[in-house]
Amino acid sequence: MKQHFEAMKKAGASLALFAFISVVLVSTTNSLTKHKIEENQAKMLLKALNQIAPNNSYDNDLANSKIIIDPAENGFIRETPVYLATLKGKPVTAIFEVTTLKGYSGAITFLLGINVDDKSVDGLRVVSHHETPGLGDKMEIRKSDWVLGFDGKSLGNPDIEQWHVKKDGGDFDQFTGATITPRAIVNATRSTLLYAQENMDRIFMTHLNSVPNSNKQSKTKGTQ
Repeated sequence: MKQHFEAMKKAGASLALFAFISVVLVSTTNSLTKHKIEENQAKMLLKALNQIAPNNSYDNDLANSKIIIDPAENGFIRETPVYLATLKGKPVTAIFEVTTLKGYSGAITFLLGINVDDKSVDGLRVVSHHETPGLGDKMEIRKSDWVLGFDGKSLGNPDIEQWHVKKDGGDFDQFTGATITPRAIVNATRSTLLYAQENMDRIFMTHLNSVPNSNKQSKTKGTQ
């Protein structure tokens, strides 16, 4: 009986040790996986940002130099990150991570770079969407050059009244068989340009005054 009890104790201890080792291994694996995912996401973000602001156009830590615009007072549908590119301390480009819910299949998120000096578009890249393959996905740079049509555009070029797709009487092409997707992006871009025109100086001043090294995150509210 005693031998049987001792055997049970040893078996129990072995099971406990096995369970402990399993938990440690799972926890370590999850931690490493999470770190790898975050690392890959950071690389993808920087790659997308550099398509709008080439890495020779700024000298700060762009991916970590951002503010978060509060949606409560600016008309955006959610908290909106804005990445701020500077060169020798001088503001160069603000890259807004814009989300619109007006896509054919829901939310579309894109990066919109706006030049600090003339408030024109430095670049636009879609980073997330659920649009129909072969129709709405022509907004992806790897599928077509449609987004390049925004480069250099501003609220005065074309006139703000022309910031619509051609089907709505505006200046921007829609896709063959798909109007909702480009309409959503054009309208969201116009709204963001309006916000930037009114708030660009304050956005950079808030960031530069609160974070001297421009490498941390600050938060501000809009006034739109």
